[in-house]
Amino acid sequence: MKAISQRTLGGPDVLETVEVDVPRPGTGEVLVRVAATSINAADWKLRSGAVTKLGPPPFTLGFDLSGVVTAVGAEVTEFRPGDEVFGNVLSRSGAYADYAVTPAQFLAHRPAGLDHIHAAALPTAVLTAWQAFTDVQPGQRVLVHAAAGGVGHLAVQIAKARGAYVIGTARAANHDFLRGLGVDELIDYTATDFTTAVSAVDIVFDLVGGDYAASSLRVLTPHGRMIDAQGEEPLDDPRYHRLWFTPSGADLRAVADLVAAGQLRAEIDRVMSLADAAEAHKLSESGRVRGKIVLTAWHD
Repeated sequence: MKAISQRTLGGPDVLETVEVDVPRPGTGEVLVRVAATSINAADWKLRSGAVTKLGPPPFTLGFDLSGVVTAVGAEVTEFRPGDEVFGNVLSRSGAYADYAVTPAQFLAHRPAGLDHIHAAALPTAVLTAWQAFTDVQPGQRVLVHAAAGGVGHLAVQIAKARGAYVIGTARAANHDFLRGLGVDELIDYTATDFTTAVSAVDIVFDLVGGDYAASSLRVLTPHGRMIDAQGEEPLDDPRYHRLWFTPSGADLRAVADLVAAGQLRAEIDRVMSLADAAEAHKLSESGRVRGKIVLTAWHD
């Protein structure tokens, strides 16, 4: 089968197409024929070496997939060959490939009405947002930084579905898009310091990093929560929480209910082929992507 691999760390050009054996599912695992995957910021951070959680190359990136089950390992009872699924892959043999193996508990059945492209856009981004907002209550003031991005645009929809008053930071060009998702208040971060424009926030969700986390503490209520999905250095403040998403088929099933109810949709910036993975990485790193970039497998 074909896969995208890299022999060294570096820029997008280190990504190359290789031929490898089709993997076999072990106990509790599922083999999926990949129809589509999507780009996450973690992909290019791992490719470049900014994040080292996969260890040294070679490895194949790709944390999201939507596709069709072709084989199951021992003790797998909830899926069988022919099932259409979506979910996560967290291994050195990721979803930038024709086939991928992943634990069954990382997957959910692809809901009717959600095509492979939109399903592949969801898993990592939507679980990050879903797990960040498990305790959001109706009427709370929620601030989402980078609200038009891959995680951000899903986060604002989840917060709205839970009854929150949602404030988003984004370029002015994305404000109409975000209003269409229900955002109540918008701040153009290129023109306005958000710390002067908003206060008394119950929850801040930081998807930017840098000094945004420390600055965000200034707009929180005394008992608010600052949820950081980007920073590497924790802040010494009881309101600060570092978030690492956890793959969960159960959470994806709950997300599917929101999709079916019309309360959640993934914005697709563009659809490209895995053959163009390097170019997709360049676009993602530019920071000018609205929603998600989805990559379809070679056979599609």
